[in-house]
Amino acid sequence: MSRVRFATARALFETFPKSVTNIAAAPTDDPPVTFLHKLVEAQKFEDAVTFCAYLLPRREAVWWACGCARTLLGDIAQNRAACLLMAEAWVYEPDDQHRQAALELGMQADSNDPLTWLALAAGWSGGMLSSHPQMPAPVPPYMTARAARIAVQLSAHFAKKKNELPAYLQACIAEGIKLAENGL
Repeated sequence: MSRVRFATARALFETFPKSVTNIAAAPTDDPPVTFLHKLVEAQKFEDAVTFCAYLLPRREAVWWACGCARTLLGDIAQNRAACLLMAEAWVYEPDDQHRQAALELGMQADSNDPLTWLALAAGWSGGMLSSHPQMPAPVPPYMTARAARIAVQLSAHFAKKKNELPAYLQACIAEGIKLAENGL
């Protein structure tokens, strides 16, 4: 069953106006998957990664970003994998305990490491951004997509095989399309 939540690419841009600042391509009235395919055909991979992150529901976006990081980074040392494993644990069991553990780990980790952003994507999937009793602030709905996008783009930056980067990004985006169309 399709998990695509938008009738058109323009509807996604309107729902997530902050995404527009990260996508150079103009919104169209194409169905979102068609729009995504056109971005890939034009080799606008950064736009496609960003659009895909916002297109996917939160859980799928985190799973997708984890898969992209694994694809782009290759072997990940065990001593460096905690944020990735915590994000994946949240995907397997998307409860508040796993979300909070991912957020805590992500907040303490190196912001230059793409794996940190995976934990943050899971951590920002719900709950409160601020738990101040007089000014509680829920996590804005775009935070998971933003963190997933950063995780994938940083993973591409640190990719081991730069000469194969376009093919890797195409594979990542194809996987994102499958998740959008079929879910987990």
